[in-house]
Amino acid sequence: AGTKGNTATPIGHPTIQATQRMAPLHLFIVNKSGGLIHHRPLGPRAPRIGTNEWLRIGSTFHSLHAIAAEASPVRLPGNKNPYGADDGIEKIEAGGIVLCCLQTRTGVKFVITAEPSTPDLDLMLREIYVLYSDCALKDPFYELEMPIRTDLFTSAVDALLERFDSRGTKVR
Repeated sequence: AGTKGNTATPIGHPTIQATQRMAPLHLFIVNKSGGLIHHRPLGPRAPRIGTNEWLRIGSTFHSLHAIAAEASPVRLPGNKNPYGADDGIEKIEAGGIVLCCLQTRTGVKFVITAEPSTPDLDLMLREIYVLYSDCALKDPFYELEMPIRTDLFTSAVDALLERFDSRGTKVR
């Protein structure tokens, strides 16, 4: 004896997430000095954030990353720093957002924010780093530590997002 036609959703179980795939929201890149060198939304569900706020976010994240690296009591395998962690913040999970960071050997930080449960963010960050190396660093007019303003990099990131979307792993 059931209640046929009862389609009530239990509290805490959103129905939208069952039909939509999780998505990356924003990409930002911070140079080794803490300056924001690139930022962009990665999809239509990304919140709108102004340029001044992005500059503040980039420098604040850089500072928090440095503090986390110095204050970390855990020394991970392969860590070259005898006084703390090399990597600082790698992932932050909050109620409605995930932040993943890849710091390169030169100190540049690639950061993606995404909806919770978005898969393969680490892979996406590594591939964006390769695109940065191929598109920005090989551009004879690009200067290190300066904002990335090359259309080749932007279109390569767009193609990467489409590739992740087409294989059903990522959505813009």
